[in-house]
Amino acid sequence: MTNIRTLALAALLALSAAAPHAFAGDPPAAPIVAAKAKQEVVYDDKADAAKDIDTAIARAKRNHTRVLVQWGANWCGWCKKLHATCASDKDISKKLRYEYEVVLVDIGQFNKHMDLATKYGADLKKNGVPFLTVLGDDGAIIANQDTGPLEDPKISAHDVVKVLAFLSTNQAPTLKADEVLAAGIAQAKADGRLVFLHFGAPWCGWCHKLEDWMAKPEIAAVLSKAFVDVKIDTDRMTGGQLLLDAHAKGKSGGIPWCEFIGADGVALANSNGPDGNIGFPAQTQEIAWFVKMLKVSNARLSAEDTAILENSLSAKAR
Repeated sequence: MTNIRTLALAALLALSAAAPHAFAGDPPAAPIVAAKAKQEVVYDDKADAAKDIDTAIARAKRNHTRVLVQWGANWCGWCKKLHATCASDKDISKKLRYEYEVVLVDIGQFNKHMDLATKYGADLKKNGVPFLTVLGDDGAIIANQDTGPLEDPKISAHDVVKVLAFLSTNQAPTLKADEVLAAGIAQAKADGRLVFLHFGAPWCGWCHKLEDWMAKPEIAAVLSKAFVDVKIDTDRMTGGQLLLDAHAKGKSGGIPWCEFIGADGVALANSNGPDGNIGFPAQTQEIAWFVKMLKVSNARLSAEDTAILENSLSAKAR
């Protein structure tokens, strides 16, 4: 015979799952709910959220994207539902992969990162969690969104159409590839440097390897002496693929594909080596070709600078 205590606990669990938001002052989750939540960790409660957001802003600046901050906690059922929807729906997951740098911020029991939420205008105690904040690549606040209106109570989940509409409305404007390159060449002409032109796309793992390597502080410090960094996204920028075809003359061999260009717009060297496109230099012969590109283009680098780049690539290759 089912006892009253069992029925009461079942009712508590049902109410907890149905509640669309978690608010400051809500009673703590039942022990069984807490134990279940530990099995699925969505939010890293040890993460330095301020540092994570700063890192995401830096990536957004390089990628011409925006930052999406999802405030929540592992005890919050609807926070996990939103995360699951973003991961499982192919249109939303592609939108996030292409247009956003995503940061999940753990708010504890509304006692963690509250100063950070205030900084970015997220009133979590009023609106509850999950809550979304969109930032520009300069850290400016683009939008704050209570996720209640994005829910569909009929299916006890988030409405994918509404979530996708929110993300589409607040994504960065589409750039024109030829204008991005023209701006880079103008900058190179103004300060006597070359252009490091590289083509990539959000789905390309080797493109991310190249970009992450270029963004390492010690590498960026060297490259910035000689180059203006110009990234062309073949998927996200208007005319991106056409620009790649024009520069590689139809022989890119895939992406990433790179070219060093003078301040006068003349191509000096590219990544088409003896065995084809070297992409991200990860093998001995590819690294040797990249070093040759530096030397042939007369990049404004000392022998020591070139050695730093070569040794860093060689270390990764090993």
